[in-house]
Parts: sequence; structure tokens; C-alpha cells
Amino acid sequence: MGLLDRFRGARGRSRTVARDSASEIAALAEWAASRRGVEAFVEPKTTVTDVTAVLVAADGEWTRRIVGERGARRLAGALKIPVYDVNRTGYPQRMRDYDARRRIEQRRAREQEQ
Repeated sequence: MGLLDRFRGARGRSRTVARDSASEIAALAEWAASRRGVEAFVEPKTTVTDVTAVLVAADGEWTRRIVGERGARRLAGALKIPVYDVNRTGYPQRMRDYDARRRIEQRRAREQEQ
């Protein structure tokens, strides 16, 4: 965000946000196409970030992107995968299990280096 961007009207920002959101949707579509059993979990807007989407594959691998309000709706139609509201469903256990496996693998790799 440039110095004067915050003083410009919403009109100038909306095109940029739309363009960024479209590229994020494309990145998520590419990620989902290269994995199996992918589901999307939409996270609400916070004080720090806009609406985000977390894609979780069958093995628990995941990725997160900022998609915005409209992007979340487009995501559901574009990817043709189940989309859940994380406030209602929570995160899947396989996502936590994947993170735990990664931590163990990283710790073992560090131990072997020593």
C-alpha cells in the first residue's frame, strides 16, 4: 500500500483487491488440482487480514490465501470442492496431524545434522 493509497477512494482499491483476489483464487485452484480430497475452510475477516481460505488435502497438507468476501463466494463455485465456514466446523483433525508429523520430521532432521 502506497502512502497516498489510503486517501484515494474505494474505487481505486477495489480493482487492485479484485485483481489480487483473482490471482489468489487461481493459485488455490492450481494447488487443489494437484492434490486429492481437497476441502476449503473459509476464515472470517480479522483486524489483521481480510477473509482467508484454507485448503486442506486428504493427507492433511494445507495452504492459506487471502481471498476477500467476494473471493470466498467465487472459490466455492470455481473449485467445485466442499467449502465450510471454519467458525461452524472448526479445522479438520488431519490438518493438525499433518502439522505434528512435520514438526517431528523437522526435529529428526535437525538431530541427524548434529
